[in-house]
Amino acid sequence: MTLIKRLRAFFFPDSSISDPVAVKIPDVFSGLPESTILPQPPKPELTRVAPTILHTHSEPLPDWLADEESLRDEGVLFGLSDAGPDRKIAQIRAYFSQQSAPLDEQIDQYTDQIGELNQFIEQRENRVNALQHQMNDLRNSKPTPNSLIRNTVSLVCSVSLCIGNFYLIDATLGPAFANRWIPVGIFLAGMFNLFGRTSFFYETDTRLTARRLIEELGLPFATSVFVFVYALQSQGVWQAVGLWLFVFFLFLLAGKLLLSTLTALQTDVNTLSANRLLMNEKTQNLPSWEAEINRLHREIDGIRAQKRPIVIALNQTEAEQTRLNTQGDRLVNLFISEFELARSLRDRITEAQREAIMTGSPVRL
Repeated sequence: MTLIKRLRAFFFPDSSISDPVAVKIPDVFSGLPESTILPQPPKPELTRVAPTILHTHSEPLPDWLADEESLRDEGVLFGLSDAGPDRKIAQIRAYFSQQSAPLDEQIDQYTDQIGELNQFIEQRENRVNALQHQMNDLRNSKPTPNSLIRNTVSLVCSVSLCIGNFYLIDATLGPAFANRWIPVGIFLAGMFNLFGRTSFFYETDTRLTARRLIEELGLPFATSVFVFVYALQSQGVWQAVGLWLFVFFLFLLAGKLLLSTLTALQTDVNTLSANRLLMNEKTQNLPSWEAEINRLHREIDGIRAQKRPIVIALNQTEAEQTRLNTQGDRLVNLFISEFELARSLRDRITEAQREAIMTGSPVRL
């Protein structure tokens, strides 16, 4: 007969009520073999970190914690004595803390591995999003329109005008100058303004200044006046005036049109080069980016496959830890309940009766 039964028998000798059914608490070590090996996931290929297998070695149980009845008797002994329950409670909790310490390490290890795998997944997902954004931008990019044909025709027309203007000047100055290079020099002086790539005649929102007007109008005006002077020697006044105005505007429009057209053609060539580069990028980059995205998706699926058994092992380890903590709490509650019951009855019996109950001797009422 256990101490608690003898104590109950002392206070209730004629009671037919048997020992109340106690809550059956599973043995602490019923599910813990000598060397508990927790389930391990396969080694993650990308993390290069394999979970370490931890072994939990069970310390031998004290006699009073070996089974439920012994723990009840221990609670009664402490309840009948003057000792407090704190030391025994601390011993129970210390034992279960020692048993759950390897589980805590295992949980930390699994958590770190899952965090590392999540980081790998996040890196690849960020790369996938960046590639998708680049692919969308490249697909939505359209070739820049150009005016190559129009500018080519304009260049041919301006060259024709320049050639006609030269022959007109050459015919006017020919009687006065035997050297044919003199009309060529006069033509070049009036035709081209080498200080600017374009002319204000073909620009919009251009701020006109006196300096720019002189630069663009000075030489054409001076050259046309020079031609006008020699035209008076061989032609009538009205013919010379008409020749002057005609040559002057040819200098302004044809020469500037030639320079502006050359600048526009250069822009068109650059645009064609950019469009060709864009088409090459679409041809080469889009398939390679799609292949890289597919590869990243396969890597993400592989990492998630490696992560799944680790998560399962983590859940199992946490469940085992919860089971140990629950068992420890239930044993502590059992000890406290028996202790408090014995302590509440201790002052109702004498010292001799207390000794008799603890030693199992017949108790005198």
